[in-house]
Amino acid sequence: MTYQHILLTTDGSNQDWQMAEKAQQLATLAHAKLSLIHVIDAIPMPDTSYGTIIPLQQASDDELLNAEKQAFTDFADRLSIKPDSRWLVFGVPVDEIIDLAKHQHVDLIIVGLHSRHGLARLLTPTANKVLQHAPCDVLAIRC
Repeated sequence: MTYQHILLTTDGSNQDWQMAEKAQQLATLAHAKLSLIHVIDAIPMPDTSYGTIIPLQQASDDELLNAEKQAFTDFADRLSIKPDSRWLVFGVPVDEIIDLAKHQHVDLIIVGLHSRHGLARLLTPTANKVLQHAPCDVLAIRC
């Protein structure tokens, strides 16, 4: 099977670039579309009229949100991911990743395994839940 649409998940950590380079290589080899999602769950969600998806072009009064948007945009630009293939959302990471994968017909989700050792590395909550509930293949990359 050849992958057509790969979804790279990012958590904003320093290790994301290692994972992103591997995802980009895989997408190139498979001639697949590469999309990017980052789910914000660590800052309060401001009152919005747009639900959980955060428009990247819309200005905000929230400094933390603006910083997240800028970091995400810079990361996506560095990967040359098209604007219509970028999703910055508020929510529960697993739920948002799974929902996006279903609605965007993703056939591979790439998740990172960070800063744990042994069996704990295999059981990170987000990666484990994505693996259990994904509608497609999941690739976990050690960073």
